[in-house]
Amino acid sequence: MVFFSGHNYEIIVIDDGSPDGTLEVGKQLVKMYGSEKIVLKPREKKLGLGTAYIHGIKHATGNFIIIMDADLSHHPKFIPQFIEKQKSNDFDVVSGTRYIGDGGVYGWDFKRKLVSRGANFLTQLLLRPGASDLTGSFRLYKKPVLEKLVESCVSKGYVFQMEMIIRARQFEFTIGEVSTLHL
Repeated sequence: MVFFSGHNYEIIVIDDGSPDGTLEVGKQLVKMYGSEKIVLKPREKKLGLGTAYIHGIKHATGNFIIIMDADLSHHPKFIPQFIEKQKSNDFDVVSGTRYIGDGGVYGWDFKRKLVSRGANFLTQLLLRPGASDLTGSFRLYKKPVLEKLVESCVSKGYVFQMEMIIRARQFEFTIGEVSTLHL
């Protein structure tokens, strides 16, 4: 948790009964750091990404929320860059991007890379969202901004991430980007 030293934080783990051991790792983190820093909010079954966001927002006490995958495909080492980027221009959203600077992905097969790049390319072409990576979920939000975006989104599944950025632009929220690696 050295990444978070000097910051008041809590980590909320939403687990939809996944078989990857997320809940067990969360329980180990609670033992190490305490339940005031690590908040476990498991759900019995998969209820969807949007409802996971709503569930997490309800339990978040801070002014900012960072969304990341629990399997560490989003490395926490990038979090200080998200915080610095947000502070530098008071961005409403800071999005991790695999497609600019030193960003990238590791361990993806060709089909997954093609689908991700293709979806981003088509959306860029048609909707001009002003963000380079629409399908990634590693993001920092001001809490009221995230609440408004989640409330306004209608998409389910994979498209939800794209809609969040498109709606952020529609509402004229400011978006900054940080190059990240997806592992």
